[in-house]
Parts: sequence; structure tokens; C-alpha cells
Amino acid sequence: MAREPQRSGGGDRRDRRDRSAPVEEQNEFIEKLVHINRVAATVKGGRRFSFAALMVVGDQKGRVGFGHGKAREVPEAIRKATEEAKKSMIRVPLRESRTLHHDGNGRWGAGKVMMRAAPPGTGIIAGGPMRAVLESLGVQDVVGKSTGSSNPYNMVRATFEALKVQSSPRQVASKRGKKVGDIMGRRNDGASAPEAIES
Repeated sequence: MAREPQRSGGGDRRDRRDRSAPVEEQNEFIEKLVHINRVAATVKGGRRFSFAALMVVGDQKGRVGFGHGKAREVPEAIRKATEEAKKSMIRVPLRESRTLHHDGNGRWGAGKVMMRAAPPGTGIIAGGPMRAVLESLGVQDVVGKSTGSSNPYNMVRATFEALKVQSSPRQVASKRGKKVGDIMGRRNDGASAPEAIES
């Protein structure tokens, strides 16, 4: 007799998990905590501790942003950083919705990063903060390398600097007053013009 309530309790726990799963799916943004740091301010009575959080937010469809938040408690710092990240989102054109259109370099302070477009099946070859940004952006195939500072703030900002200079063949053609086919004809990696137009 005592085991039956335990089984029903287990069923309730499964129901709670099932109800919570769709809530995550409904959220259009993916939030990644890149770094959290405990900081101290020396005041008259001693030290006052607070937490600083670095968050990356993206929709995996070409939009990504980052934010920094500081508060006395970790959840509040994460909430502030997430709100700032959503306000500072940028749009990056993706080729075939899976990789970058061309190679790019970015620098911020002592942080230097390099990113290269990759063929299908390569995956995200990057680590740390750069990987969090690329996953949130929706990139599936890319090769990245950090050659400078490993400071997460500098790495994230350098990655964003490299992403801001990305341009699609359509954007380049409109600036030059030419057709996309003329631009794509000089491409060496075998990508066809229709694919570029779709992406």
C-alpha cells in the first residue's frame, strides 16, 4: 500500500518535466553563460562582493548579441546580462544557413580571432567564448582560432568584430551595381549562384 503513492509521485515528476520542456522550445533565443566573475568593492565596513556575468544570446538564424551584467546575486547578474544582450543583437548573413560567406579576422584589445568558412560536416572547430557565439548564431560549419588574449570579454568582442564585416554576395553586388551572378562567377570554392541567392 505504501508503494502506490510513491509511484504516483514519480508520475507527477515526469509530468512536471514534460510541462517544462515546451517552455524552453517556445523561447526563440538561446542563452549561453560565457563567464561569471566574483568582484569585490572595498567600502568603509570592509569588502562588498558582487557577481559579473557575460552572456551570449542568439536565435540560431543569423542573429546574435552579448551583454554584461553585475549584481549582488548570480541570477540577477545573468538576467541583466541577458537583457543587454537582447538589446545589442546584430544580424550576420550566413551561407546556406550553415557557414560564413568568407574568412574574417577580428581584434579587440589583446584579443585576436580568425574564422574561416568550412565545407558541410566540418562542425564548429572553436573553443570557449568563440564557440558560444557561433553556436548561438546558428553556424554549423566553421574553423576558428584565437591567437591573442584568452580574456573572455576580449574574445567575445573580437568575435563580434569579425562577424560585423561579413557580407553576402547580394550585399556586395548591390554596392557595386552588378548582378549576383557576376560576383559568384569569380568564386573558387565551387558554390553556385542560386545557393548564394537563397542564403
